[in-house]
Amino acid sequence: MYVGTLSFDLLLGDVRSLKEKRSVVRPIVAELQRKFSVSAAEVGEQDLLRRTRLGVAMVTGDTGHLSDVLDRCERLVAARPEVELLSVRRRVHGDED
Repeated sequence: MYVGTLSFDLLLGDVRSLKEKRSVVRPIVAELQRKFSVSAAEVGEQDLLRRTRLGVAMVTGDTGHLSDVLDRCERLVAARPEVELLSVRRRVHGDED
């Protein structure tokens, strides 16, 4: 069994309220969940208007599949024009960890 996680640090575009922030973040989270069957959520910086941290996690038995899905998740977030990807942190944990 392997568990893979991604942590995205994002800078949001022209956001003036927490409501506007949610309208940017929610569609990204929903698309990650729908397209890749991963767990995704806003996990940090909830009180800051123009910053957010998204977390993605996946459990699988195949490291190749895990790497492929995490790569595609990263490309999806990086391609979103309404956010700037500041950093990505990737971790993979196996049974021996």
